Amino acid sequence: MTLAFSRRLALVFGVLLPIVETIRRYQQLGDFRIWPAWLDDFVLGTALLYGAWRVAKDAEIGRPWLAAAWGITCGMAYTSFFGQLMRIDEPDPGPLPTVWVVGIKGVGFLLAIVALAGSLRQASPDNR
Repeated sequence: MTLAFSRRLALVFGVLLPIVETIRRYQQLGDFRIWPAWLDDFVLGTALLYGAWRVAKDAEIGRPWLAAAWGITCGMAYTSFFGQLMRIDEPDPGPLPTVWVVGIKGVGFLLAIVALAGSLRQASPDNR
């Protein structure tokens, strides 16, 4: 994968993660104990959008920022995916069945790994 793919996916994830998680946990927003479970997606969204913006301004200077954002995303996605997988028999707070949520998180985790690799990949001198 390429830096361009990584940047485009960061824009998509950066916008969608906070929106989807807010919809998923909407009925829990009044419970302050749950806030860390959905605020992390706002942190991820902000980091990914910032990394994508930095890459758009200057690819070589912005690339480490985007890689850092994807690294944070991979770490949080790992915990989220495997934590949900271990509790697959418990109901999810959102409208989808838990199995679907685990599947979506798994695909998102894999895409984040691919995007991280794309952000770390050095561009060839011909493509600069």
